[in-house]
Amino acid sequence: MNLPAGGDRARYDRATAHLDAPLAIVDLDAFDANADDLVRRAGGKPIRVASKSVRCRALLERVLARPGFAGIMSYTLAESVWLARSGFEDVLLAYPSTDRAGFAELAGDPKLAAAVTVMVDDPAQLELIDRSRGADGSQEVRVCLELDTALHLLGGRVRVGARRSPLRDPAGLAELARTVCARPGFRVVGIMGYEGHVAGVGDALAGRPLRSRAIRLMQAAARKELAARRAEAVRAVRAVVPDLEFVNGGGTGSVQQTAAEDSVTEIAAGSGLYVPRLFDNYTSFRGRPAALFAQPVVRRPGVGVVTVLGGGYPASGAAGADRLPEPYLPQGLRYDPQEGAGEVQTPLLGSPADDLLIGDRVWFRHAKAGELCERFDALHLVEGDRVTATVPTYRGEGRTFL
Repeated sequence: MNLPAGGDRARYDRATAHLDAPLAIVDLDAFDANADDLVRRAGGKPIRVASKSVRCRALLERVLARPGFAGIMSYTLAESVWLARSGFEDVLLAYPSTDRAGFAELAGDPKLAAAVTVMVDDPAQLELIDRSRGADGSQEVRVCLELDTALHLLGGRVRVGARRSPLRDPAGLAELARTVCARPGFRVVGIMGYEGHVAGVGDALAGRPLRSRAIRLMQAAARKELAARRAEAVRAVRAVVPDLEFVNGGGTGSVQQTAAEDSVTEIAAGSGLYVPRLFDNYTSFRGRPAALFAQPVVRRPGVGVVTVLGGGYPASGAAGADRLPEPYLPQGLRYDPQEGAGEVQTPLLGSPADDLLIGDRVWFRHAKAGELCERFDALHLVEGDRVTATVPTYRGEGRTFL
């Protein structure tokens, strides 16, 4: 667990005293320290920033200005085009798209075509792109191939890992590379493999030692299997595309392990900058919570209870208690199990409630990183005990891509 420094609550309260809650902050000291730690863990390999975990252009610019970071991993084609038009010169779209208007714009603009790389794992996606090209769509489209990283056990009867690409074996990846190379208007430039079952699953669950040990055993087996298969896949694709530009892998939870693979040339990470609550349970690193939001106390229904305004901001993924924001400061507050985190109000229980007055703030951590920015149009940047800048989130710039 990433426990707060003793004075953080008072510091955040002082820094934002002139602002009305609800509000969201990013502690820049923590953000920069987390960035430094990611670079240390990457061991000299560049880190491509996952934009979905940041969702704020000003903070993307800030981290990309630091040594050790290079390029963005985006999550929709519309976002990719917007970022490229905003001056970001290396944008890898991590998911296949069916955005026909976006592909027409991409294929018709040499600047965009040079800046954006799209994800492909099926020849049908090439067909869609070609059908989307407008009259000016003569630009060569940069393509990245995605390798499925899931661990298969018991002869494939058990799968551990996200259901992403259908391309699992090196021969299949190389065959798609040949298909792309044979098709005018496309060029293979990279390979991506995201091992979410390693990078995105904590291996030190509080109070669950047996499950934690099982996760560590699974992840050790997954890393070993994937390292060998990824190296073979890279060799197979390089036989078709000798000038392959990059091989992307990893995620916040597996930076150092993935960086140790010779076949990987760059690491993807983003959540490690904000360190949301789902990243508390790792043995491989300890980050500093950098992104928080505050809800005001609006009611005191009784002893040991306060009610804050709003707060029902669940994270994506399989529904469960771990997808709820964490009441963080003051420590010791918890949800009412009958109500949880509510759309318009959230009761909180615990002895610290008796010290809270109407108008005081409760500070929360979101379960995931960038999804917080879908709830707020601005982030107040805190240095020490002052807000030194206020910057728009994607939402604040009128951009909601999903």
